[in-house]
Amino acid sequence: MDNGIWAIWYDLPENVREEHIRWLHNSYLPEIISRPGFAWAAHYQSNGGGPDMEKVRNTFPKSANMENIGNGTQFLMLVGATTPSVFFTAQVVNLENTQERIAREMINQREGVRTCIFSEFARVNGPEIETRPTGTTPGPAIQMGSFRINEIDKEFDLGSWYTQDRLPAMAKMSGCIGARVMLSVAGWAKYSVLYEFTSLEARLENFEKQQESLMLNEKEWSGKVIRSTMHSPGSPTVAQRIWPL
Repeated sequence: MDNGIWAIWYDLPENVREEHIRWLHNSYLPEIISRPGFAWAAHYQSNGGGPDMEKVRNTFPKSANMENIGNGTQFLMLVGATTPSVFFTAQVVNLENTQERIAREMINQREGVRTCIFSEFARVNGPEIETRPTGTTPGPAIQMGSFRINEIDKEFDLGSWYTQDRLPAMAKMSGCIGARVMLSVAGWAKYSVLYEFTSLEARLENFEKQQESLMLNEKEWSGKVIRSTMHSPGSPTVAQRIWPL
C-alpha cells in the first residue's frame, strides 16, 4: 500500500534545468525508492490545464498565512510510502541535508520549494485502474490540488462533497485511473486531492470540461465548495509524468 505521500513543488532556472532533471531521474529518485518502506517515486512537469482551469483558480478566495511559503509551480516530485510515518524516520527527515556534496548542490538549485506530507483519507479506483498496479507510480497525467478551508464549519460540507459527489463521479469517469483525498501531516496545506488519468487529453475532455467547469457556477454544489478553498501557489497542479516514462 501507499497511504503516505511526500510532495515537493518547485521551480528550476532554465540554465540548470536539463542537468538537474538528468541527475534527479538517473541518481536521486532511484536511490530514494531503494529505501525501506518506500513504494514509488514520480516526477511531474506542470502543464497548466485547459482554459477552464485558470477560470477555476480565479474563483478561489485569497489564501491567508502564506508568509515564507514557497511559490514553485513548474515541477512536482512525489514519493509514496506505506504510511506517512515512514517519512519521519531519522534517515528520511534529514535525507536532503545529509546527501553528499554533489547531491546537495543539485538540491539547492531548486527555487520556490514547497513541501507537504499527506496521509490518505479516501480513495476510489477509476475505470482505467488496471493500467496502474496496486501500490505503484501514479498515472501519466495528474491533477493535484493542495489547500485549506477559510471557515472551519465548511470542512464538513467539503468532506460530504468529496464522499457523495466528486469521488463517485471519478469512479466511473472514462480515462480516470483513480483519485485519492488526503489530509496533511506536515506542510501549509491541510488537504490535498490527487486525480490520476491515462493522458492529459483524457483529463481535459472528461474531467475539466465535464466536472471542473461546474465550479464556475455558484449554484452547483461544486461551485459552492470551491469558494471556500484557499489554495497554495499554482494549485491545482495539472502535470505530465516525466519519470518514470
